[in-house]
Amino acid sequence: IPMLIGNIAQQLYNTVDSIIVGRYVGDNALAAVGSASPILNLLIVLFIGISVGVSIMVAQYFGAKDEQNIQDTVHTSMAIGIIGGMFLIVAGMIFAPMMLEVMATPEEVLGQAALYIRIYFIGMPAMLIYNFGAAVLRALGDTRRPLYYLLEAGVVNVILNLVFVIGFQMGVAGVAIATVVSQCISAALIVRCLMKSEGMY
Repeated sequence: IPMLIGNIAQQLYNTVDSIIVGRYVGDNALAAVGSASPILNLLIVLFIGISVGVSIMVAQYFGAKDEQNIQDTVHTSMAIGIIGGMFLIVAGMIFAPMMLEVMATPEEVLGQAALYIRIYFIGMPAMLIYNFGAAVLRALGDTRRPLYYLLEAGVVNVILNLVFVIGFQMGVAGVAIATVVSQCISAALIVRCLMKSEGMY
């Protein structure tokens, strides 16, 4: 159940962004965030799928009491998260308009949608690190802490959305920045948890 709730919570970042810009910014901003949703949801599902592979490997090595391979798996997954995330930042900056055009995004919202995706992609390393770190904990039977970290970050996301959109009038950029900050918080919490743990991982 915590895994299911966590997966849904990750999908809700974009939904919360849509609700807030739709209510406080306008129809074009809502359409811009909505246009980005399929791309972002596809990536989230992909990352969750890859993290399942990490979870399987850690669980197997943990069962075999193979400390070295557990540590190698954890460090490799974190390295992939950082390097893969950097690659996605570059890809998002370059290909955001092209991806939106392929999806027949209306011309009047294309600029805002591209801005939203480009800022959102800055948080990709954090999203990968969170998912891989959560996979390690889940492999060892700890499904609650990853969920708690994600929910804490989700609350921060909602608060920052309101502050950036209503307080600073930042529109689409504001909700994207709020999401990136909240993703960084969830990643930092999961990394801190792993570093303080005294087990084989």
